[in-house]
Amino acid sequence: MHFIIKLFAKLLTPAANRFHHTLKNPQASQQAVQKEIFKRFVKSEYGKSLNIESLPDWHQIPIVTYDDIEKWILQQKETKKPLLTPESILFYEKTSGSRGAAKLIPYTKSLLSSFNQMFCVWAHDLIVHGANFSTGKIYFCISPQLGEKQDEIGLNNDSEYLDGWLKWFISPFLISPPGLNRVSDAEEFKNQLSQTLLLEENLEIISIWSPSFIKVILDYIQTNRTRLLLEIGDRLSPQRRKMLLNTDIPWTQLWQELKLISCWDSANAADGAEFLRSLFPNVLVQGKGLLATEAPLTIPLIEAQGYVPMLNEVFFEFEDEAGKISRLHELEKNGVYEIIISQKGGLYRYRIGDRIRVTHFYLNTPCLQFLGRTQEISDLVGEKLHSEFVRQVLDSLPLQGTSFKSLVPVKEPQHYILLLDQTNVNPQELAQQLDDALQQSPQYRHARLLNQLQPVRVLVSSQIPEIVALYKTRSGKKWGDLKHDILSTTPIESELLALIGERNDECK
Repeated sequence: MHFIIKLFAKLLTPAANRFHHTLKNPQASQQAVQKEIFKRFVKSEYGKSLNIESLPDWHQIPIVTYDDIEKWILQQKETKKPLLTPESILFYEKTSGSRGAAKLIPYTKSLLSSFNQMFCVWAHDLIVHGANFSTGKIYFCISPQLGEKQDEIGLNNDSEYLDGWLKWFISPFLISPPGLNRVSDAEEFKNQLSQTLLLEENLEIISIWSPSFIKVILDYIQTNRTRLLLEIGDRLSPQRRKMLLNTDIPWTQLWQELKLISCWDSANAADGAEFLRSLFPNVLVQGKGLLATEAPLTIPLIEAQGYVPMLNEVFFEFEDEAGKISRLHELEKNGVYEIIISQKGGLYRYRIGDRIRVTHFYLNTPCLQFLGRTQEISDLVGEKLHSEFVRQVLDSLPLQGTSFKSLVPVKEPQHYILLLDQTNVNPQELAQQLDDALQQSPQYRHARLLNQLQPVRVLVSSQIPEIVALYKTRSGKKWGDLKHDILSTTPIESELLALIGERNDECK
């Protein structure tokens, strides 16, 4: 098996070498990608509508958000004709949207190839510079349907980003019960996945998104270990059965071969990643970098000691706080920027809503650390709630006469609280209505059904606006300048929550 893993690395070497070569001259690499993407742009119906025909006029292409081009995407989907790109659309992938419950990202063969190239470089780096892998057994993140009707083809797990030969090569190493992605019940999904992971003694790699997902599964195993033992029966070795009977299951002994957990580890995911590092002290818990539904943006490289941009697949532009647009090679160390991308699926000068900081340079290319989403998004465990979507949800609730309403995230346990100054509705009923409405967002729904997020609570008090305002003024903010956001993007401080809890008239 060790020989096969080394052979795999050899097969990936050409892609890795090409990528490392591009890092030496980021300006030239980006110019080549920009030229390739511009050729697609001018041939597209979208490009023709803008009447921009030469590359020097690139800056005239409008910088857009999803909402700006949604009509193009929906028309493209409805007519089944590629309008944003001359290339055929393979499928649409869902992710959380701002004004609607979800946005649909078109995928082409070229965009899938970009993700494929990212995987090749990442896998090569891990085999050559990472742990001494011996079994190769890997669990890739599975996306269950969880009761919702899937009208998009989409991707069911990380491995589907890969080309045919790559999927064929790694398929013997994949750990997944057949049909797990089609399971529509959250408890059944956790049950099947738990059994599969418990039976795999040689598990070596876990690739997921939010680190809290692993905690959810481990908690499920801990709570249901007696029933799981009965269901698994004699398929589990006596030694592993004994481990599961412990009050505190020894996770590191249960998966002694585990060497890598790949997950988000920045911004709101940082605490969850640290929990996994403490639980598996001898395992490399590696951040995924900036990997969006829209495109692979950065990739972790062990030698780089940071996250390098996928500069040979995506064209990057960066906007600083003053609104100045810079190219990749123009970035300065410690600079903070918002990313604007152009990729091979038909998104041009697309404001993706992520902020980064330049940490250092590797082979002349800036390494980019993800700082968080732009101000209108709250993201505890990958739910990506947008303020405009939350506003629409709150407008749909019976909150007539309520003048103060703010949805705030809470870190322990992870959930949301709706703060109100008054309401004529029973807070428990309101909380249920709100939770149901928020589940129109696919990411929020998944997080709730997998218990990554606890149910929404509602706190009501006529004094809440004053308590919040006075608390914020203590940090030096002027009361007259305070804005009470309909969606807070940072978790509420425990001290402020305690103050509100003391005065709240009705809760939960």
